[in-house]
Amino acid sequence: MGSELSFAGHKVLVVGGSSGIGNAIAVAFRDHGAEVCITGTRSQPEDYAGEDAVFSGMHYRQLDAANAAAVKSLSLPFDGLSILVNSQGCAPEDSTAAVLDLDEFRRGLEVNLISVMQVCARFHGELAASKGSVVLIGSSACFVAVPHRLGYSAAKGGLLTLTKSLASAWAADGIRVNGIAPGYVATRMTRVRRSDPSRYQPTLNRIPMARWGNPQEIATVALFLASPLASYVTGQMIAADGGLTL
Repeated sequence: MGSELSFAGHKVLVVGGSSGIGNAIAVAFRDHGAEVCITGTRSQPEDYAGEDAVFSGMHYRQLDAANAAAVKSLSLPFDGLSILVNSQGCAPEDSTAAVLDLDEFRRGLEVNLISVMQVCARFHGELAASKGSVVLIGSSACFVAVPHRLGYSAAKGGLLTLTKSLASAWAADGIRVNGIAPGYVATRMTRVRRSDPSRYQPTLNRIPMARWGNPQEIATVALFLASPLASYVTGQMIAADGGLTL
């Protein structure tokens, strides 16, 4: 299986690779031989000083993936592209007051769903040329309701159908499209919930494996989906959630 998980010669773009799950995925591809470019919303890697992100051995590009013009003009530091990972996203804190906030709802759709399609469309040509692979990062919200995050929940539900639809549309081009639906994962974005016992303990009670995941456990799923080990897998949203959505 070692050769199947070698990505030597592959060119990988991880959108939203400057933190959390996206950063862990980028590092995993780098460590398995790929040339990797990650994007983040800040102008340079130094702007993330003091955070847990890793940038060594990888290229960096600033990108607001919700900005269609910025996506269209994005240039890569290498020729071609064989693997595209869409890990961008935003998740507001739970709030009953935000349920009817239409601006928040639109923002959730723009960042978590529309931007994903914009990036996929931008690199369709490169992926078709390489017979490449796309990995979309969803959420357990692809499958279950998140009552106080309507824009986020609707967008992640849309990612489930987008994964299937793109996989069907692009199969003739030799492009595989799959997704990962993480449950509770220990990242900077989830630090507030983890630090509050009144919020953290109830999450453990819902997870059959009785623990949160870590970003590296999501990254290994991404490696599998992009590898020849998954050569007959497309249109799937794989739950990596410790059994949360069972």
